[in-house]
Amino acid sequence: MDTQEKFEFAGLPLAVYREIAAHLRQVEGVEAGLIPQSSQQFDYNQSQINGLWISWSPNSRLASRQRVQQILAYYHSLYGV
Repeated sequence: MDTQEKFEFAGLPLAVYREIAAHLRQVEGVEAGLIPQSSQQFDYNQSQINGLWISWSPNSRLASRQRVQQILAYYHSLYGV
């Protein structure tokens, strides 16, 4: 069974979410995808994306999990989210 987590980065543009997901998919044993915005109200300051899901395969190694954390920390420092 895969382990799945959800991450939200408030106000992050769609293009950056896509970049993060593509970056994460390069890590062995990791899948990532975008969660569409569910709000019916338009808010100019809100992202078009509600969040990002990350799934690890049961046999993913500790190194893969650490790499995911490094990638998320990089984008956090870059965009301050």
